[in-house]
Amino acid sequence: MRIGTFVLAARFPGQGPGEALHRAVRSAEAAEESGLDSVWLAEHHFVPYGVCPSATTLAALLLGRTRRIRVGTAVSVLPNHHPVALGEQAALLHLTSGGRFSLGVGRGGPWVDLEVFGGGLDAYENGFPEALDLLLDWLREPRVAGRGARFGFREVAVVPRADELLTDGSAEGPEVIVACTSPKTVRLAASRALPMLLGMHCGDEEKAEMVALWRTAAREAGHPPEVVEGAAHVSAGVAQIADGPEDATETLVKTMPGWLRQGLDAHVTVDDRHRVMRDPVAYTELLCGLHPVGPPKLAADRLAATAERTGITRFALLVEGSGDLGATEENVRRLGADVLPLLT
Repeated sequence: MRIGTFVLAARFPGQGPGEALHRAVRSAEAAEESGLDSVWLAEHHFVPYGVCPSATTLAALLLGRTRRIRVGTAVSVLPNHHPVALGEQAALLHLTSGGRFSLGVGRGGPWVDLEVFGGGLDAYENGFPEALDLLLDWLREPRVAGRGARFGFREVAVVPRADELLTDGSAEGPEVIVACTSPKTVRLAASRALPMLLGMHCGDEEKAEMVALWRTAAREAGHPPEVVEGAAHVSAGVAQIADGPEDATETLVKTMPGWLRQGLDAHVTVDDRHRVMRDPVAYTELLCGLHPVGPPKLAADRLAATAERTGITRFALLVEGSGDLGATEENVRRLGADVLPLLT
């Protein structure tokens, strides 16, 4: 079982962005100190839901401040980035960290980001496969040309090569993982044999169905059994550890709805399409019921149950739901000290 944290740099009501970012950095340092496996960094633009606008930049800072833990993006929003620029950053972080960087990518949403960064709605609705393939080429080939509908350029050398030998003798490029919320994206990830990041809004049954679909699509794409069965998917969730059975839920129900309300309300669609926002209190209660929220034994049992039902043994857990720096650090510490030993 590989337990990591999911860091949104969430800005709770009454907080400034500096406070949210400081808590994000400190929670990642605490994750390494507590023996956790990884830190996954979200990327958002123009909203207080998360105030980290560049997951790769924050990853670079954290890789420099840590020595053991894996740091990944969850996710870099591909329609807002040129795949070559993102590939160059990923290669740089992979090589300079000794292979501790994972690149998570996703489509994002139909937000105003597409207008600001120039990708446009078509990049979100239709352009993800082309951008993903160009990114993969950059991470795997010595020379790359853009020959797609959106990205066209002459062949250029890949510098630095992401698969150059590291000091440990490995020649692999960085892990690439795809955020999947629809069967179409699941099939796309499977066809490229890329593991999935599955969202915290999904229950075990839905995640198990997506893993089963991924395996079917991967086999149909001709990938060998060891690749299909060995894919290291990641399950996102929420973790809040407390002694009493209701204490952890009470903490999150007091704090998370205010953050969710102001954060989700701030999203603006690029084409003014109608959207329905989740009820913040009901959503918080749903998350508390799905994920490791409660005493250590309950938290460990829920993680073990998810692994058994879905086959997923990697977790990215939101630990900042209290909105408080000290409480977040203590939550991370308890994940490492009180929950992790019950899973080994």
